[in-house]
Amino acid sequence: MTNNNAPQAKTTSTAPLALWLVLLAAAGAFALTMGTRQTMGLFLSALNTSTALGIGSISLAFAFGQLWWGLTQPFAGAVADRIGTGRVILLGVALVALGTFITPYMTTTAGLIFAIGVLAAGGAGMAGPSVLMAATARLVPASKRGLASGIVNAGGSFGQFVMAPIAISLTAAVGWASAMQWLGVLVLLALPAVWVLKGNSNALAAQAAAASGQKALTAREAIGQALATPSYRYLAVGFLVCGFHVAFLATHLPGVIAACGLAPEVGGWALAVIGLFNIVGSLAMGWAVGRWRMKSLLALLYATRGLAVLVFLFAPKTPMVVLIFAAVMGVTFLSTVPPTAGLVAKMFGTANMAMLFGIVMLSHQVGGFFGAYLGGTVFQATGSYDWVWYIDIVLAVGAALINLPIREARLARPAASAA
Repeated sequence: MTNNNAPQAKTTSTAPLALWLVLLAAAGAFALTMGTRQTMGLFLSALNTSTALGIGSISLAFAFGQLWWGLTQPFAGAVADRIGTGRVILLGVALVALGTFITPYMTTTAGLIFAIGVLAAGGAGMAGPSVLMAATARLVPASKRGLASGIVNAGGSFGQFVMAPIAISLTAAVGWASAMQWLGVLVLLALPAVWVLKGNSNALAAQAAAASGQKALTAREAIGQALATPSYRYLAVGFLVCGFHVAFLATHLPGVIAACGLAPEVGGWALAVIGLFNIVGSLAMGWAVGRWRMKSLLALLYATRGLAVLVFLFAPKTPMVVLIFAAVMGVTFLSTVPPTAGLVAKMFGTANMAMLFGIVMLSHQVGGFFGAYLGGTVFQATGSYDWVWYIDIVLAVGAALINLPIREARLARPAASAA
Protein backbone atom coordinates (compact mmCIF):
# COMPACT_ATOMS: atom_id res chain seq x y z
CA MET A 1 0.00 0.00 0.00
CA THR A 2 2.84 2.38 0.79
CA ASN A 3 4.48 1.75 -2.56
CA ASN A 4 1.19 2.27 -4.37
CA ASN A 5 0.81 5.71 -2.95
CA ALA A 6 4.44 6.82 -3.12
CA PRO A 7 4.42 8.41 -6.59
CA GLN A 8 1.16 10.15 -5.89
CA ALA A 9 2.29 11.40 -2.51
CA LYS A 10 5.21 13.09 -4.21
CA THR A 11 2.85 14.91 -6.55
CA THR A 12 0.28 15.87 -3.94
CA SER A 13 2.54 17.05 -1.12
CA THR A 14 1.81 20.65 -2.02
CA ALA A 15 1.69 23.69 0.22
CA PRO A 16 -1.68 24.55 1.80
CA LEU A 17 -2.03 27.55 -0.51
CA ALA A 18 -1.57 25.39 -3.60
CA LEU A 19 -4.04 22.84 -2.20
CA TRP A 20 -6.70 25.50 -1.73
CA LEU A 21 -5.98 26.83 -5.22
CA VAL A 22 -6.75 23.38 -6.65
CA LEU A 23 -10.00 23.20 -4.68
CA LEU A 24 -10.99 26.73 -5.69
CA ALA A 25 -10.35 25.98 -9.37
CA ALA A 26 -12.32 22.72 -9.37
CA ALA A 27 -15.16 24.04 -7.22
CA GLY A 28 -15.34 27.30 -9.18
CA ALA A 29 -15.50 25.54 -12.54
CA PHE A 30 -18.22 23.22 -11.24
CA ALA A 31 -20.12 26.20 -9.79
CA LEU A 32 -20.26 27.95 -13.15
CA THR A 33 -21.14 24.95 -15.32
CA MET A 34 -23.57 23.34 -12.87
CA GLY A 35 -25.08 26.65 -11.82
CA THR A 36 -25.88 27.50 -15.43
CA ARG A 37 -27.36 24.08 -16.19
CA GLN A 38 -29.47 23.93 -13.03
CA THR A 39 -31.12 27.31 -13.66
CA MET A 40 -32.29 26.42 -17.19
CA GLY A 41 -35.62 25.25 -15.77
CA LEU A 42 -36.41 28.89 -15.01
CA PHE A 43 -36.53 29.56 -18.76
CA LEU A 44 -38.79 26.63 -19.67
CA SER A 45 -42.01 28.66 -19.60
CA ALA A 46 -40.45 31.53 -21.59
CA LEU A 47 -39.11 29.10 -24.18
CA ASN A 48 -42.57 27.57 -24.50
CA THR A 49 -44.18 30.98 -24.95
CA SER A 50 -41.54 32.05 -27.48
CA THR A 51 -41.51 28.88 -29.58
CA ALA A 52 -45.05 27.52 -28.98
CA LEU A 53 -43.53 24.02 -29.14
CA GLY A 54 -45.27 22.73 -26.02
CA ILE A 55 -43.91 21.72 -22.64
CA GLY A 56 -43.47 18.11 -23.77
CA SER A 57 -41.23 19.01 -26.73
CA ILE A 58 -39.12 21.43 -24.73
CA SER A 59 -38.81 18.87 -21.93
CA LEU A 60 -37.42 16.47 -24.55
CA ALA A 61 -34.58 18.91 -25.23
CA PHE A 62 -33.82 19.18 -21.51
CA ALA A 63 -34.08 15.40 -21.14
CA PHE A 64 -31.67 14.81 -24.03
CA GLY A 65 -29.29 17.24 -22.32
CA GLN A 66 -29.42 15.15 -19.17
CA LEU A 67 -28.54 12.02 -21.15
CA TRP A 68 -25.83 13.67 -23.25
CA TRP A 69 -24.23 15.23 -20.16
CA GLY A 70 -23.80 11.71 -18.87
CA LEU A 71 -22.70 10.19 -22.17
CA THR A 72 -19.84 12.65 -22.55
CA GLN A 73 -18.35 12.00 -19.12
CA PRO A 74 -16.82 8.51 -19.56
CA PHE A 75 -15.14 9.63 -22.79
CA ALA A 76 -14.08 12.98 -21.38
CA GLY A 77 -12.75 11.17 -18.32
CA ALA A 78 -10.76 8.69 -20.42
CA VAL A 79 -9.21 11.55 -22.41
CA ALA A 80 -8.46 13.57 -19.27
CA ASP A 81 -6.83 10.53 -17.63
CA ARG A 82 -4.42 10.24 -20.53
CA ILE A 83 -3.81 13.54 -22.34
CA GLY A 84 -4.68 16.10 -19.68
CA THR A 85 -7.52 17.59 -17.67
CA GLY A 86 -6.87 21.18 -18.77
CA ARG A 87 -7.57 20.59 -22.45
CA VAL A 88 -10.82 18.80 -21.70
CA ILE A 89 -12.04 21.57 -19.37
CA LEU A 90 -11.14 24.24 -21.96
CA LEU A 91 -13.29 22.62 -24.64
CA GLY A 92 -16.08 21.96 -22.16
CA VAL A 93 -16.33 25.53 -20.91
CA ALA A 94 -16.33 26.89 -24.48
CA LEU A 95 -19.19 24.58 -25.48
CA VAL A 96 -21.30 25.48 -22.43
CA ALA A 97 -20.90 29.17 -23.21
CA LEU A 98 -21.73 28.71 -26.90
CA GLY A 99 -24.74 26.45 -26.35
CA THR A 100 -26.25 28.71 -23.70
CA PHE A 101 -25.65 31.84 -25.78
CA ILE A 102 -27.39 30.55 -28.94
CA THR A 103 -30.38 28.89 -27.23
CA PRO A 104 -32.68 31.95 -27.55
CA TYR A 105 -32.22 31.79 -31.35
CA MET A 106 -33.56 28.22 -31.53
CA THR A 107 -37.20 27.96 -32.61
CA THR A 108 -37.55 24.21 -33.25
CA THR A 109 -37.29 21.12 -31.06
CA ALA A 110 -34.22 20.00 -33.03
CA GLY A 111 -32.60 23.40 -32.52
CA LEU A 112 -33.21 23.31 -28.78
CA ILE A 113 -31.84 19.77 -28.58
CA PHE A 114 -28.70 20.93 -30.39
CA ALA A 115 -28.12 24.04 -28.25
CA ILE A 116 -29.26 22.80 -24.85
CA GLY A 117 -28.82 19.05 -25.25
CA VAL A 118 -25.65 18.72 -27.36
CA LEU A 119 -23.52 21.85 -26.97
CA ALA A 120 -24.28 23.13 -23.46
CA ALA A 121 -24.88 19.74 -21.83
CA GLY A 122 -21.95 18.09 -23.60
CA GLY A 123 -19.62 20.90 -22.59
CA ALA A 124 -20.83 20.71 -19.00
CA GLY A 125 -20.09 16.98 -19.08
CA MET A 126 -16.52 17.63 -20.24
CA ALA A 127 -16.02 20.18 -17.46
CA GLY A 128 -18.17 18.15 -15.10
CA PRO A 129 -17.81 16.13 -11.90
CA SER A 130 -16.05 13.05 -13.29
CA VAL A 131 -13.16 15.12 -14.69
CA LEU A 132 -13.07 17.63 -11.82
CA MET A 133 -13.33 15.03 -9.04
CA ALA A 134 -10.61 12.88 -10.61
CA ALA A 135 -8.30 15.89 -11.04
CA THR A 136 -8.83 16.80 -7.40
CA ALA A 137 -8.16 13.22 -6.25
CA ARG A 138 -4.93 13.26 -8.27
CA LEU A 139 -3.72 16.59 -6.88
CA VAL A 140 -4.59 16.31 -3.17
CA PRO A 141 -3.29 13.87 -0.53
CA ALA A 142 -5.31 10.68 -0.09
CA SER A 143 -6.20 11.62 3.48
CA LYS A 144 -7.98 14.76 2.27
CA ARG A 145 -9.85 13.32 -0.73
CA GLY A 146 -13.17 12.90 1.07
CA LEU A 147 -13.31 16.49 2.26
CA ALA A 148 -11.94 17.74 -1.08
CA SER A 149 -14.71 15.97 -3.02
CA GLY A 150 -17.25 17.54 -0.67
CA ILE A 151 -15.82 21.01 -1.29
CA VAL A 152 -15.82 20.54 -5.08
CA ASN A 153 -19.38 19.22 -4.96
CA ALA A 154 -20.41 22.16 -2.78
CA GLY A 155 -19.07 24.40 -5.54
CA GLY A 156 -21.73 23.10 -7.90
CA SER A 157 -24.38 23.80 -5.28
CA PHE A 158 -23.03 27.29 -4.64
CA GLY A 159 -23.26 27.93 -8.37
CA GLN A 160 -26.94 26.99 -8.34
CA PHE A 161 -27.55 29.17 -5.28
CA VAL A 162 -25.92 32.18 -6.94
CA MET A 163 -27.01 31.66 -10.55
CA ALA A 164 -30.75 31.31 -9.86
CA PRO A 165 -31.15 34.81 -8.36
CA ILE A 166 -28.84 36.22 -11.04
CA ALA A 167 -31.01 34.64 -13.74
CA ILE A 168 -34.17 36.04 -12.13
CA SER A 169 -32.68 39.53 -11.81
CA LEU A 170 -31.32 39.53 -15.36
CA THR A 171 -34.66 38.35 -16.73
CA ALA A 172 -36.45 41.19 -14.98
CA ALA A 173 -33.87 43.71 -16.23
CA VAL A 174 -33.13 42.67 -19.83
CA GLY A 175 -35.60 39.88 -20.69
CA TRP A 176 -35.22 36.11 -20.67
CA ALA A 177 -33.24 35.82 -23.94
CA SER A 178 -30.53 38.30 -22.97
CA ALA A 179 -30.46 36.87 -19.45
CA MET A 180 -29.67 33.42 -20.83
CA GLN A 181 -26.92 34.85 -23.04
CA TRP A 182 -25.34 36.66 -20.10
CA LEU A 183 -25.26 33.37 -18.21
CA GLY A 184 -23.35 31.91 -21.16
CA VAL A 185 -20.79 34.70 -20.92
CA LEU A 186 -20.40 34.22 -17.15
CA VAL A 187 -19.41 30.57 -17.70
CA LEU A 188 -16.15 31.79 -19.29
CA LEU A 189 -14.98 32.81 -15.81
CA ALA A 190 -14.13 29.11 -15.35
CA LEU A 191 -11.24 29.29 -17.84
CA PRO A 192 -8.45 29.86 -15.23
CA ALA A 193 -9.19 26.35 -13.92
CA VAL A 194 -7.71 25.02 -17.17
CA TRP A 195 -4.21 25.97 -16.02
CA VAL A 196 -4.58 25.00 -12.36
CA LEU A 197 -5.98 21.51 -13.04
CA LYS A 198 -3.76 20.59 -15.98
CA GLY A 199 -2.02 17.21 -16.02
CA ASN A 200 -3.16 13.59 -16.13
CA SER A 201 -3.10 10.44 -14.02
CA ASN A 202 -1.63 8.11 -16.63
CA ALA A 203 2.03 8.74 -15.73
CA LEU A 204 1.32 8.42 -12.02
CA ALA A 205 -0.47 5.13 -12.60
CA ALA A 206 2.51 3.75 -14.53
CA GLN A 207 4.91 4.80 -11.74
CA ALA A 208 2.69 3.23 -9.08
CA ALA A 209 2.38 -0.01 -11.04
CA ALA A 210 6.16 -0.25 -11.52
CA ALA A 211 6.81 0.39 -7.83
CA SER A 212 4.26 -2.15 -6.61
CA GLY A 213 4.89 -4.91 -9.16
CA GLN A 214 1.27 -4.71 -10.31
CA LYS A 215 0.07 -4.42 -13.87
CA ALA A 216 -1.18 -1.02 -15.04
CA LEU A 217 -4.65 -1.61 -16.48
CA THR A 218 -5.64 -0.37 -19.91
CA ALA A 219 -8.91 1.54 -20.25
CA ARG A 220 -10.66 -1.55 -21.63
CA GLU A 221 -9.35 -3.74 -18.80
CA ALA A 222 -10.40 -1.19 -16.18
CA ILE A 223 -13.92 -1.00 -17.61
CA GLY A 224 -14.16 -4.78 -17.78
CA GLN A 225 -13.03 -5.17 -14.18
CA ALA A 226 -15.51 -2.52 -13.01
CA LEU A 227 -18.51 -3.94 -14.87
CA ALA A 228 -17.71 -7.42 -13.53
CA THR A 229 -17.84 -6.09 -9.96
CA PRO A 230 -21.35 -6.39 -8.39
CA SER A 231 -20.73 -3.49 -5.98
CA TYR A 232 -19.92 -1.17 -8.90
CA ARG A 233 -23.16 -2.18 -10.62
CA TYR A 234 -25.20 -1.59 -7.45
CA LEU A 235 -23.60 1.83 -7.10
CA ALA A 236 -24.49 2.73 -10.69
CA VAL A 237 -28.12 1.63 -10.32
CA GLY A 238 -28.53 3.68 -7.15
CA PHE A 239 -27.01 6.69 -8.86
CA LEU A 240 -29.51 6.31 -11.70
CA VAL A 241 -32.26 7.05 -9.19
CA CYS A 242 -30.33 10.12 -8.00
CA GLY A 243 -30.30 11.39 -11.58
CA PHE A 244 -34.05 10.90 -11.96
CA HIS A 245 -34.74 12.92 -8.86
CA VAL A 246 -32.22 15.71 -9.48
CA ALA A 247 -33.24 16.26 -13.11
CA PHE A 248 -36.95 16.31 -12.28
CA LEU A 249 -36.43 18.96 -9.61
CA ALA A 250 -34.02 21.06 -11.67
CA THR A 251 -36.29 21.05 -14.72
CA HIS A 252 -39.80 21.00 -13.28
CA LEU A 253 -39.76 22.34 -9.72
CA PRO A 254 -40.68 25.84 -10.97
CA GLY A 255 -43.56 24.23 -12.88
CA VAL A 256 -44.64 22.24 -9.82
CA ILE A 257 -44.71 25.45 -7.80
CA ALA A 258 -46.62 27.32 -10.51
CA ALA A 259 -49.17 24.49 -10.65
CA CYS A 260 -49.73 25.04 -6.92
CA GLY A 261 -50.77 28.63 -7.69
CA LEU A 262 -47.67 30.26 -6.22
CA ALA A 263 -45.72 33.17 -7.72
CA PRO A 264 -42.91 32.38 -10.24
CA GLU A 265 -40.38 34.00 -7.89
CA VAL A 266 -41.01 31.19 -5.39
CA GLY A 267 -39.75 28.72 -8.01
CA GLY A 268 -36.54 30.67 -8.47
CA TRP A 269 -35.92 30.96 -4.76
CA ALA A 270 -36.70 27.27 -4.28
CA LEU A 271 -33.91 26.38 -6.73
CA ALA A 272 -31.60 28.78 -4.93
CA VAL A 273 -32.44 27.24 -1.55
CA ILE A 274 -31.70 23.78 -2.95
CA GLY A 275 -28.29 25.03 -4.02
CA LEU A 276 -27.63 26.75 -0.68
CA PHE A 277 -28.50 23.74 1.46
CA ASN A 278 -26.67 21.35 -0.81
CA ILE A 279 -23.52 23.26 0.11
CA VAL A 280 -24.19 22.23 3.70
CA GLY A 281 -25.02 18.66 2.65
CA SER A 282 -21.97 18.32 0.41
CA LEU A 283 -19.53 19.61 3.03
CA ALA A 284 -21.11 17.45 5.71
CA MET A 285 -20.95 14.40 3.46
CA GLY A 286 -17.32 15.13 2.54
CA TRP A 287 -16.55 15.11 6.26
CA ALA A 288 -18.66 11.99 6.92
CA VAL A 289 -17.14 9.73 4.23
CA GLY A 290 -13.97 9.45 6.25
CA ARG A 291 -15.85 8.37 9.35
CA TRP A 292 -18.74 6.09 8.31
CA ARG A 293 -19.37 3.53 5.61
CA MET A 294 -20.11 5.31 2.36
CA LYS A 295 -22.76 2.78 1.31
CA SER A 296 -24.67 3.45 4.56
CA LEU A 297 -24.51 7.19 3.96
CA LEU A 298 -25.92 6.69 0.45
CA ALA A 299 -28.76 4.52 1.74
CA LEU A 300 -29.61 7.20 4.32
CA LEU A 301 -29.64 9.96 1.67
CA TYR A 302 -31.97 8.07 -0.67
CA ALA A 303 -34.35 7.09 2.15
CA THR A 304 -34.48 10.72 3.33
CA ARG A 305 -35.45 11.88 -0.16
CA GLY A 306 -38.31 9.41 -0.39
CA LEU A 307 -39.67 10.41 3.02
CA ALA A 308 -39.40 14.13 2.25
CA VAL A 309 -41.34 13.77 -1.02
CA LEU A 310 -44.05 11.76 0.75
CA VAL A 311 -44.46 14.47 3.39
CA PHE A 312 -44.48 17.21 0.73
CA LEU A 313 -47.31 15.54 -1.18
CA PHE A 314 -49.63 15.74 1.82
CA ALA A 315 -48.48 19.14 3.13
CA PRO A 316 -50.25 22.43 2.29
CA LYS A 317 -48.51 24.16 -0.62
CA THR A 318 -47.48 27.49 0.86
CA PRO A 319 -44.29 29.40 0.09
CA MET A 320 -42.85 28.44 3.48
CA VAL A 321 -43.61 24.73 2.96
CA VAL A 322 -42.04 24.86 -0.51
CA LEU A 323 -38.86 26.47 0.80
CA ILE A 324 -38.60 24.00 3.69
CA PHE A 325 -39.03 21.14 1.21
CA ALA A 326 -36.37 22.72 -1.01
CA ALA A 327 -34.00 22.95 1.97
CA VAL A 328 -34.44 19.26 2.82
CA MET A 329 -33.98 18.30 -0.83
CA GLY A 330 -30.94 20.56 -0.97
CA VAL A 331 -29.21 18.71 1.85
CA THR A 332 -29.56 15.45 -0.12
CA PHE A 333 -29.53 16.88 -3.66
CA LEU A 334 -25.96 16.22 -4.81
CA SER A 335 -24.63 14.99 -1.49
CA THR A 336 -24.58 11.55 -3.09
CA VAL A 337 -21.56 12.57 -5.19
CA PRO A 338 -18.78 12.50 -2.50
CA PRO A 339 -19.58 8.96 -1.24
CA THR A 340 -20.18 7.71 -4.80
CA ALA A 341 -16.88 9.12 -6.06
CA GLY A 342 -15.22 7.90 -2.87
CA LEU A 343 -16.43 4.34 -3.44
CA VAL A 344 -15.13 4.35 -7.02
CA ALA A 345 -11.72 5.57 -5.84
CA LYS A 346 -11.68 3.08 -2.96
CA MET A 347 -12.53 0.10 -5.17
CA PHE A 348 -10.37 0.91 -8.19
CA GLY A 349 -7.86 3.63 -7.24
CA THR A 350 -7.35 6.94 -9.05
CA ALA A 351 -5.62 5.71 -12.23
CA ASN A 352 -8.85 5.40 -14.25
CA MET A 353 -11.14 7.23 -11.85
CA ALA A 354 -12.35 9.93 -14.25
CA MET A 355 -13.47 7.29 -16.75
CA LEU A 356 -14.99 4.88 -14.21
CA PHE A 357 -16.77 7.64 -12.31
CA GLY A 358 -17.87 8.97 -15.69
CA ILE A 359 -19.62 5.65 -16.39
CA VAL A 360 -21.44 5.91 -13.07
CA MET A 361 -22.38 9.49 -14.01
CA LEU A 362 -23.75 8.14 -17.30
CA SER A 363 -26.09 5.92 -15.29
CA HIS A 364 -27.04 9.01 -13.25
CA GLN A 365 -27.95 10.85 -16.43
CA VAL A 366 -29.99 7.99 -17.87
CA GLY A 367 -32.14 8.50 -14.80
CA GLY A 368 -31.94 12.24 -15.44
CA PHE A 369 -33.34 11.76 -18.94
CA PHE A 370 -36.43 10.03 -17.60
CA GLY A 371 -36.81 12.52 -14.76
CA ALA A 372 -36.80 15.51 -17.10
CA TYR A 373 -38.85 13.89 -19.88
CA LEU A 374 -41.50 12.17 -17.76
CA GLY A 375 -42.05 15.35 -15.78
CA GLY A 376 -43.19 17.18 -18.91
CA THR A 377 -45.08 14.33 -20.56
CA VAL A 378 -46.93 13.27 -17.40
CA PHE A 379 -47.97 16.86 -16.67
CA GLN A 380 -49.08 17.37 -20.26
CA ALA A 381 -51.17 14.16 -20.14
CA THR A 382 -52.68 14.49 -16.66
CA GLY A 383 -52.35 18.16 -15.70
CA SER A 384 -50.47 17.14 -12.56
CA TYR A 385 -47.01 16.04 -11.43
CA ASP A 386 -48.35 13.63 -8.80
CA TRP A 387 -47.53 10.40 -10.66
CA VAL A 388 -43.92 11.48 -11.09
CA TRP A 389 -43.69 12.02 -7.35
CA TYR A 390 -45.12 8.52 -6.73
CA ILE A 391 -42.52 7.00 -9.04
CA ASP A 392 -39.80 8.99 -7.31
CA ILE A 393 -40.74 7.66 -3.86
CA VAL A 394 -40.62 4.04 -5.04
CA LEU A 395 -37.26 4.60 -6.75
CA ALA A 396 -35.81 6.28 -3.65
CA VAL A 397 -36.69 3.29 -1.50
CA GLY A 398 -35.17 0.94 -4.09
CA ALA A 399 -31.96 2.99 -4.25
CA ALA A 400 -31.62 2.94 -0.45
CA LEU A 401 -31.87 -0.85 -0.43
CA ILE A 402 -29.59 -1.59 -3.39
CA ASN A 403 -26.65 0.30 -1.83
CA LEU A 404 -26.61 -1.88 1.31
CA PRO A 405 -24.90 -4.97 -0.28
CA ILE A 406 -21.99 -2.90 -1.64
CA ARG A 407 -18.58 -4.13 -0.45
CA GLU A 408 -16.19 -1.34 0.42
CA ALA A 409 -12.80 -2.81 -0.40
CA ARG A 410 -9.95 -2.20 -2.84
CA LEU A 411 -10.05 -4.77 -5.65
CA ALA A 412 -6.98 -6.91 -6.25
CA ARG A 413 -5.10 -6.18 -9.48
CA PRO A 414 -3.08 -8.60 -11.59
CA ALA A 415 0.66 -8.77 -11.01
CA ALA A 416 2.92 -7.36 -13.68
CA SER A 417 4.56 -9.95 -15.89
CA ALA A 418 8.33 -10.41 -15.69
CA ALA A 419 10.39 -8.61 -18.26
